[in-house]
Amino acid sequence: MSLITIEGGKPLKGRVELKGAKNLVTKAMVAALLGDTPSTLLEVPHISDVEVVQRLLNLHGVTITHDEKTGDMVLDPSKVDKAHMVDIDAHAGSSRIPILFCGPLLHRLGEAFIPGLGGCEIGDRPVDFHFDVLRQFGAVIEKLPTGTRLSAPDGLTAAKIDLPYPSVGATEQVLLSATVAKGLTELRGAAIEPEIIDLIAILQKMGAIISVDTDRVIRIEGVKRLHGYTHKALFDRNEAASWAAAALATRGDIFVGGAKQVEMMTFLNTFRKVGGEFDIEPGGIRFFHPGSELQPVVIETDVHPGFMTDWQQPLVVALTQAKGISIVHETVYENRFGFTDALVKMGANIQIYRECLGGNPCRFGQRNFNHSAVISGPTPLHGADIRVPDLRGGFSHIVAALAAEGTSNVSNVQLISRGYERFIDKLQDLGADFTFEG
Repeated sequence: MSLITIEGGKPLKGRVELKGAKNLVTKAMVAALLGDTPSTLLEVPHISDVEVVQRLLNLHGVTITHDEKTGDMVLDPSKVDKAHMVDIDAHAGSSRIPILFCGPLLHRLGEAFIPGLGGCEIGDRPVDFHFDVLRQFGAVIEKLPTGTRLSAPDGLTAAKIDLPYPSVGATEQVLLSATVAKGLTELRGAAIEPEIIDLIAILQKMGAIISVDTDRVIRIEGVKRLHGYTHKALFDRNEAASWAAAALATRGDIFVGGAKQVEMMTFLNTFRKVGGEFDIEPGGIRFFHPGSELQPVVIETDVHPGFMTDWQQPLVVALTQAKGISIVHETVYENRFGFTDALVKMGANIQIYRECLGGNPCRFGQRNFNHSAVISGPTPLHGADIRVPDLRGGFSHIVAALAAEGTSNVSNVQLISRGYERFIDKLQDLGADFTFEG
């Protein structure tokens, strides 16, 4: 278990560079399984989730080379073969990505095995969505003590699918399964996040026929074969927002290289309402604290184009320094406020409620989940010993420790490397005062 000891109270200043989005590159790697020629994915970050997918692809016979400096990755699926269940289970780790291997493997091999899945403990992310989708495509699903075996000896057949919620994962499952299924697939209630659109762009480059309507309907005409792609991955919006929140909370000034305005518009509006300033430049976005009082806001997380759930956790740290009462209503993951316990321990005034405190009632409102937070500020933060609970919550704890006066010991830091490339080096580049034991 890794540990970082932080001496807080020092503004972060400098520049960080982004590579491709964690929520896109891992799915793009899986998509390479569908092609019959090699694919090249540019600007792939060196993060642990990428390593997990790389190991799983290797187990299935995909040859991969990854230049960690540039991020360029070449994936050759010409020798795809079956992998042993015990090996898949051992290499999957805590990632939930293996569920997305199902469609491509059913297409290539006629069967797939998925181990028990992990991931951050932030709420219920049922794999039933995925299995229901795959059943509609004609997959036969068998539950085993070690995981789930899927088979489709006659191939996958197109289906009409209506998602009860615009799930990103389930939408990705449909896209990766339907491109080579027989017939026309219609998906209603689809997620339309920029990472989804970027995945569609990749599949279109491979030879897929996919249309996206304005009413969350995606139509996929199955084709007989796909070839490899060359694609530059979309920048990581979540990492960009995390560094922006760190600049605000520490009264700092951070230029986030590679960040772009269009995909960040919803976040930028909220950042400005809180009192943060930003400059849009061709090479990225500069985020900085202008020196004036921060203002309270009301935030309601939602699917795109709403305020992303992954943005709220780092920003909550900055809201502890705003003058007044801020409200955050979480409508995507029902258990995402566990990270606030550490902030309260550090001096923050945060209360969690079961009621929907946003503008609209949400699907968690009558289910006794603590999914609304009231943050009163400003409150000075002080150092503490805390343990990272999950990816975004963990980065938020790092931000809180950087903003606090005194010494903080933050353990279980290795979880942050799931989605933040070289974050220890980046902290050093930004002038943070810390020691690290990895």
